[in-house]
Amino acid sequence: MNHRTFFAGALSIVALSIAAPAFAADVKLLETGSSLVYPLMNIWVKAYAPKAPSVQITTESTGSGAGISQAIAGVAQIGASDAYVSDAQMAKSPMMNIPLAISAQQINYNIPEIGTAHLELSGQVLAGIYDGSITMWNDEKIKSLNKDVAAKLPAKTIIPIRRSDGSGDTFIFSQYLSDTTPSWKNGPGFGTSISWPAVQNEVGANGNPGMIAACKGAPYSIAYIGISFIDQTNAAGLGYAKLQNKDGVFVLPTEQTIKAAAKALTDKTPTDERISLIDAPGKNAYPIINYEYAIVNPKQSNAETATALRNFLTWTISKRDGNQARFLDQVHFIALPESIAAKSDEQIDKIR
Repeated sequence: MNHRTFFAGALSIVALSIAAPAFAADVKLLETGSSLVYPLMNIWVKAYAPKAPSVQITTESTGSGAGISQAIAGVAQIGASDAYVSDAQMAKSPMMNIPLAISAQQINYNIPEIGTAHLELSGQVLAGIYDGSITMWNDEKIKSLNKDVAAKLPAKTIIPIRRSDGSGDTFIFSQYLSDTTPSWKNGPGFGTSISWPAVQNEVGANGNPGMIAACKGAPYSIAYIGISFIDQTNAAGLGYAKLQNKDGVFVLPTEQTIKAAAKALTDKTPTDERISLIDAPGKNAYPIINYEYAIVNPKQSNAETATALRNFLTWTISKRDGNQARFLDQVHFIALPESIAAKSDEQIDKIR
């Protein structure tokens, strides 16, 4: 090879290196936690993948308690949770609690005699079922709320089903019991994991799919199940209740009643967005709703991970992207109000 040929080849190599686009290194994000938000995360990740081909997002359904602890430990970049991080945990490990959408919880039951008829249930009655003071479906406290079907309520023992794993669903369900029943507030209280009263015939289950399977398989059982699984609970033939709200009205979990409850507390949401949406005021407000949180450490391991995380979370809360009805309707969630999306966006922007 003569010097001219070598020089020309060298120039070609330099030109190619200058012209070649700079591709970011592949980034892996792990999302783990809430089984309630898990179906939506899978929908989001599939839709987002073509927009960020160099980013791999893995989703896991492990329960909100595990999601929070794994985000705090740095194992997961996103801890999906129906519950915000507790004051005690925040004091040890300050985390961001970023709402991504709004969801709700059903109270389901398997009572062959009434099928899918909507029972009317109060927080006090549910607390009685879960503390063992109400044991039969034909108990007068249940019959008095359901005069139309009182004669059909059977003399059968109630089987309360509860989560065995650390769960955001337990967090919001036990908050409803605490807010409506002083004896529950002063006893088991609320949390992702609580000391449940010992009740004869009680059943423990893992995740929302486990709750559905247990309730379907046990006639005369009752369970609390995230609304993202309403299609599955309907397919299983389970009934779901009208719940008594703060104004004393019994309402079903619908888009309208969930929106009414969210609207009542939107202005009360603080900058860090850690707030209970349980038992909101208003005649049309459904009493068990919540923000679905991404629990995130503001200090990520490297700049590439932080950028990928910011970009994905920003996409999820945008009404032009992840917060569109075409995604949320599939799991019966509702979009964040604009003021809440703005607060979430401010938090996301601080991830570094």
